[in-house]
Amino acid sequence: MKIEIWSDYVCPFCYIGKRRLEKALEDFPHTDKIDIEFKSFELDPNAKRDTDLTIYEILAKKYGMPVEEAKRMSAGVAKQAAEAGLQFNFDTSVPTNTFDAHRLAKYAETKGKAKEVTESLLKAHFTESKHIGDKKFLQELGVSLGLDTSELEEVLSGDSFEKDVRFDQKEAKEIGVQGVPFFVLNSKYAISGAQPPEVFAEALAKVWEEENEKPKLQNFESKNKSETSYCSDDCCE
Repeated sequence: MKIEIWSDYVCPFCYIGKRRLEKALEDFPHTDKIDIEFKSFELDPNAKRDTDLTIYEILAKKYGMPVEEAKRMSAGVAKQAAEAGLQFNFDTSVPTNTFDAHRLAKYAETKGKAKEVTESLLKAHFTESKHIGDKKFLQELGVSLGLDTSELEEVLSGDSFEKDVRFDQKEAKEIGVQGVPFFVLNSKYAISGAQPPEVFAEALAKVWEEENEKPKLQNFESKNKSETSYCSDDCCE
């Protein structure tokens, strides 16, 4: 089974949704048969790499609310994160542009490190309050995960993997992704948002049954077996 996940590294529900999916996978008997692919999505492609604004000020401006209300809203999200086993530190988080982080993830995918980089970027932003738009930090993160120093420098200093990021974004528009996280199972079922683990569990079971346990074709035969003619390896009847 293939699961494609469109997400962004500054999207709190993307991290929460990832954990809830992982929780469902813990009890899924065929987890070793699942291939997960992370897809690029930018919540705000025009976000500045460096800003003096806090996340609360940015949210207040975006949604037209007082800063104090933005703080209360964020506290509610942090509570949901805690229930999923995550620690969110909005007070010290660093708002930034995530395009280079997505390019790093695409490079990491070619080295079999996509899952590690995705988890590390989410943790760096929400828990460790790191500047994930800073190229120096991105290189340090990549090196810490075993990626080649010189290759990382070349990727981050240029425009490598830009087309890969744009392809994911284009695909998201084509299939109607309005927000993230957005999960697609076997190009057949979509789950939008950080749904409870039981929703993921139900979807996993349903897709697995349909794709692997039920016969692909239903057999319709004549009731009169004498009218049925066919050839096998042994004979023709």
